Amino acid sequence: MAYDKFNILTSSAVPLPIENVDTDQIIPARFLKATKREGFGDNLFRDWRYNGDDTPKADFVLNNPTYSGKILVGGKNFGSGSSREHAAWAVYDYGFRAVVSSFFADIFKGNCLNIGVLPVQISPEFLENIFKAIETDPKTELEINLPEQTLTLLSTGEKESFDINGYKKNNMINGFDDIDYLQNMKSEIVDFAGKQII
Repeated sequence: MAYDKFNILTSSAVPLPIENVDTDQIIPARFLKATKREGFGDNLFRDWRYNGDDTPKADFVLNNPTYSGKILVGGKNFGSGSSREHAAWAVYDYGFRAVVSSFFADIFKGNCLNIGVLPVQISPEFLENIFKAIETDPKTELEINLPEQTLTLLSTGEKESFDINGYKKNNMINGFDDIDYLQNMKSEIVDFAGKQII
């Protein structure tokens, strides 16, 4: 399944300055029965967003109209816990195209890259500066340049580079998942197979 192509994303951001956010908090286990990737955004951070009677919790950031954007800025060790790929699905389905943190759990990071969400890992100091900038002005914009592998805080010009696997970078720029990548090489694969001696 192809995803949105990712090149340069300029957007305001939603701040979630909580450390050790695990995948059960991102998408509670009771919502894992579905097999399609749609609809998980409704339950992103479900137990933090809603009361037991399904009314929104006014003090949770996703329920605060002050904050919006396609970038989620999380605290250190984002996506820890179980390996459920549904957590990445929920982030994508809600509308986020990138998550920024000073550290990601490896499996969550991989799951995000597989479905078109860019995990951007930066230094703790830069992360703190971003949180402060958003607190001062909720409309503060970040620019994530995937080809250049940089994140810029536009209000100050502060910039940092981030790492990404070359294969995953190419896939995100082209909007490919692993199957799309292979489909794109189909003619080359067929040609190679035809030249093999049995």
